[in-house]
This record gives sequence, structure tokens and C-alpha cells, in this order.
Amino acid sequence: MKYPFTKTVDVTDSYFGAEVKDPYRWLEDDRSLETKTWVETQNEVTNAYLDKIPHRAQLKNRLETLWNYEKISAPFKEGDFIYFSKNDGLQNQDVIYRKQNENSQAEVFLDPNTFSKDGTISLGAISFSKSGKFLAYTISEGGSDWRKVFVMDAVSKTIIEEALTNVKFSQISWYKDEGFYYSSYDKPEGSELSAKTDQHKVYYHKLKTPQENDVIIYGDKPEEKHRYIYAKVTEDNRFLVLTPRVSTSGNKVFIKDLSNSDSALKTIINNTETDTYLIDNAGDTLFLLTNLNAPNKKVVRVDFNTPNPKHWEDVIPETKQVLTIAKSGEYFFAHYMVNAISKVKQYTYNGEFIRDIELPGLGTSSGFGSKKDELSCYFSFSNYCTPSSIYKLDLKTGNYTLYWQPSIDFNSNHFESHQVFYTSKDGTKIPMIITHKKGINLNGKNPTILYGYGGFNISLTPAFSITNAVWLEQGGVLAVPNIRGGGEYGKTWHDAGTKLQKQNVFEDFIAAAEYLIANNYTTSKYLALRGGSNGGLLVAAVMTQRPDLAKVVLPAVGVLDMLRYHTFTAGAGWAYDYGTAEDSKAMFDYLKAYSPLHNIKTGVAYPATLITTGDHDDRVVPAHSFKFAAELQAKQTGNNPTLIRIETNAGHGAGTPVSKTIAQYADIFGFTLYNMGYTPKN
Repeated sequence: MKYPFTKTVDVTDSYFGAEVKDPYRWLEDDRSLETKTWVETQNEVTNAYLDKIPHRAQLKNRLETLWNYEKISAPFKEGDFIYFSKNDGLQNQDVIYRKQNENSQAEVFLDPNTFSKDGTISLGAISFSKSGKFLAYTISEGGSDWRKVFVMDAVSKTIIEEALTNVKFSQISWYKDEGFYYSSYDKPEGSELSAKTDQHKVYYHKLKTPQENDVIIYGDKPEEKHRYIYAKVTEDNRFLVLTPRVSTSGNKVFIKDLSNSDSALKTIINNTETDTYLIDNAGDTLFLLTNLNAPNKKVVRVDFNTPNPKHWEDVIPETKQVLTIAKSGEYFFAHYMVNAISKVKQYTYNGEFIRDIELPGLGTSSGFGSKKDELSCYFSFSNYCTPSSIYKLDLKTGNYTLYWQPSIDFNSNHFESHQVFYTSKDGTKIPMIITHKKGINLNGKNPTILYGYGGFNISLTPAFSITNAVWLEQGGVLAVPNIRGGGEYGKTWHDAGTKLQKQNVFEDFIAAAEYLIANNYTTSKYLALRGGSNGGLLVAAVMTQRPDLAKVVLPAVGVLDMLRYHTFTAGAGWAYDYGTAEDSKAMFDYLKAYSPLHNIKTGVAYPATLITTGDHDDRVVPAHSFKFAAELQAKQTGNNPTLIRIETNAGHGAGTPVSKTIAQYADIFGFTLYNMGYTPKN
């Protein structure tokens, strides 16, 4: 491969007496003409390579065909209308519809496809006022995390005030029909796509008043830095709850009685050592989900007047499985992960067990949320082989009926999933779900994607994906291990993959690959490692530690410079998982020892690598991928290509138009199969 020239600069940083060169620092400037030119030339080389791949058009056609089926969401009631979202098949963005009752004709309420011709302006959060009369919704332009907020009269579907701007990482929570709370940062100096933002603030916006008059509710004290602060008004309009966070794990909890305008914020928890959130209230009684003294979480109740943890009473005690909770009508639905598989139980608000919800199969369920006055709720169910269907559940009887099932050109009966447990380097047992066609020949020649994440308490549970379905149809194997750093087994499992234990995550993933090879699912020649964001860090770190392990590596929007990640946008909030290079010499040494950017060696034949990112990614800035690509291209030995695919007018992933997603996966799968020497099936 002949790669574009990438200049180097003389930049050196010092950490605890150690000097670290950063020759591609200039690529961090996302506003410079030089960086723009570099992006264009890299895309030219990448596109020229991809254009020569046989069967890429065939893969794209199959993705389009399989994607082209109607998709709808569960309905929800707001005011006098029932709302739901729908996509006819290949629309770039889902459309919101509404109808007056279940039997009436639906009308288009809000169509994000009209926001831009190419679908790159997407709809974010939507939030109706308490009566349903008003709607506040956010939009993202080019995939950025920065949002604009529009306020609409929901009855007439007309915009009623100037848009709010510079809103980021925000919920929209209404107080009655009078106004709403939201969160944001001050607009940074320098590039809004890469400059540091680490002082979050909560504002109250009174309806039909200028944004400049919005009142700061919390976060205006520089000595009290919180990188994420979220505001929520309870369903009965009684309380405002604030959850300030320094990092992505752990939060404080404050509450204000909105029925008394003179009331002050009352402290429930004033440290960030646990994760605690208000689920609901019944008058003065507060119901909280917490991992305080309960790593797998439990539900507790407490009186608003004495909310300190010493007064908490268990409602749903901790078990061996990780708990998440939903509320519907006058019930709690306790969702447990049993080795990453869903199990759901129904309880009263007093903690009385009502019933187990017998799910349609083994997989992942979600939903079970509705307002207090409703008599039913909806939930979805899917797994790696089964497209998501929606069910309507009667809250009194526990009986449910199929509400909607997709009509899709994919035969789930031809495929199967099974779970295995393998042993990591230190003896820890790790679960992994392997999915493939029935009757697979275990001859070591099956193209296999090993997909992982391993961080931020995020759990990988079985769910259907159109892109994965196309991979399976090609005779591919999909393997998803539940490695440490995730949330599958609670806080202990998460913490075992953080800071000075992060190497556990990489060892778990390496052991998963070795299991697949040892059991003849595949060999290194037919193995691809894939992950995004923190998962991009995972596969890139494994690639630098074990360049012999796989034939193809696919790091997407990855965190790849572990010495500087915290200097961009809200990256400092990830320090709970990673630590920072300034924390201590031990932390610096540890980070540098696995940082993908800093562990690429000259003279090593690395796997065929297709790095993907978006030029508007302001969560994991594309400079991570730019610098990693430049370093890898300079040092790669052998004939395996090292390419970077930079999507323009796209961000970290959310809101990406369907057309761009289809094109991207045709490239990813085409690149993967071509480098494995595998011919796709018709």
C-alpha cells in the first residue's frame, strides 16, 4: 500500500520525568486546513481500495434489501393523543406519528427526514409537558453531541419560540406546562468539537422567554466541578431531583420540593461513591435504585423529610443477579441479568412479589414503562437470531399479547445461539454467546467476528441487528463475550476492568479468541476483532499486544491515545474507568503500557486494519483515530492494509442516517471478507 504522506512535528510531553513524543499532534486541530486535506487524501486512498473489492456492491444490496422492512416503536400516550415512531424501511430517520385512539388513522406528527436533504440532522430527545400540550425536542447536526432545543405547540404542531442552542448531554424534564429543566456546558473556547467541556450546569427555561433569561439551578460554583448533571421532575410535579456526577460512574443525589417555592435543595447522598437514582415517589415516600452496600443493586424507600441512607428500607433486596428497574402503573418491573439473559419479575410498590413474567424465549427484554394511571404497558423482546417484537402486557393479570412483529426477509430458524463459559488468563470464567447457521462445519474456516466492549458498566445482551444478520447469512460466526469492565455481574465485575486492572479486559478478549480457535470455529486467518468507542480501544490494544491473533481488526470511533483522552471535550469524565496520566507515575506507566497509539512497533506485521470514525465525533474526537492511523501506516510491515474511513458530517454513531450506515457496513464486511480471502455467498 502507498499511503498519503503524513508530516511529523517535534512535540514532546513530560510525565513524571519520562518524555513521550507526539509527532502527529497537529492532527488534533480539527479546524485546520492541513487536517482537512489529510482527511480528504486518506479517504481517497481508502475509497480507491474499497472500490476494488469484489462483492462489495452485493453486500450493500443485501443490506438494503434486509433493512427495507417497516419498523415501529411501542405506543405511548401524551395528552389526548397516542404517539409512536415508524420507519417505512429505508428512511434515513424514524418518523413520529400520532392518532387519537387505537383504532383511528395515524398522522405524521414530526418527520426528521425534513430537517436536511441527506438525513444528517437527526432527532434526539423528545419530552412532552405534563398535559401533553407542548413538546420540547432536540436535534443533532452532523452527529454532534451539541444540541438545539425546539419547543412546539403539540396540538397545532407549530414552533412557538426561538430554539435553545449549545445544549449538551441533557435530559428535558418539564414542570407542569410552565417550562423545563435542561443541562449544558458553557460554549468552549476554540473548537466546539474537541475543546474541553467539564463544568456541567442545570438550567430552568420558562416557556416563551429568551434563553438568555434561563436560570442556573445547579453547577455555577467553579470549586464544585461536576462533568454531568441531570435534572428530573417527578411524574406528579412534586419534586425536582438532581444527580451531579464527576465521572461516568457514581453520583450525588439532591431533591427539591417544588410545591414550596422557598424550599432548598435537600441532600440524599453527597458523595459520588455509589450509583443511586430516584425511580418514583408516592407522596413523601421516595423509591430509589442504588448500589450502596449492594453491588448488584436494590430498591429502597425513604421519607422525603429524612432521606439520609441510614433511614432507607429495602423494598426489593439485592440478589446474585444485577437489577435494573422500570415502573408501570402502580408496579415495579425488576429486570435481572442471568448470565446476560433477561429475567423479569413484577412487584408492588410495597415490595410484594406478584409474578414472574414468562418471556417469549431466551434473550433481552426492555420497556415495561408507563404512567401511573395506565392499566397496561409494552415490552420488546429479541436475541441475536430473532428480530425485535413488541408485546402488550396487562398489568393486573400479567397476560400479554403480541402487539407487533416485523415482516423481514430473514429466516431465524436457520440460525442458532448458544452460550459457553471459557477461562481467562487469571482463571476467571467468562460467558460468551456464539451465533451461526445451524449445522455449521467446525473446520476452522468460518469467517468470525469477535465483538467486545468491556467498560463503563455497559452490558452486552443478546439483541437482533440487521448488520449482524447479513454477516450470519454469509456463513459468518458472531461471538460476543461478556468480559470484565461491563455490568453483566454488577459493580464488582465493572471495577475488575478499570484503572490498574484494565489489562483484565484485554486478557478476557484474547482468551475468547483463543477459545474460538481451539474449538475450531475459526483460525486466526478467518478471525476479525471488532469494537466501537471503548470497544475500539479494546480491539486496538489487543492488536498491538497480539498482532498474530486475528487477520482483521476493526476499531470504530476508538479511544486510542490513553495519555491525552481526558484533554478533549468531556473525556475527563471517563477517569473512573481509565485513570489519567497525571494521577500518578504508576497510573501513567500503566496507561502507556497499553495505550494503542504508544505501542505500535516498527517491523511488526499488524492485521489488516480498517479504522472508522466521524469528522463530527465530539465524544471520542477523531484525532484518536487520525493519530493511530498515521502511526500504524508509518510502522506497518508486510502487505496487510492499514486504512482509515472517515465519515463526513457524522459523529459518534447516534442519529447516523440509514443510507450512511448501510454504506459503512458494506465497506466493513467487504474489507473483512476480502482480506480473509473469503467469497461472499449470493
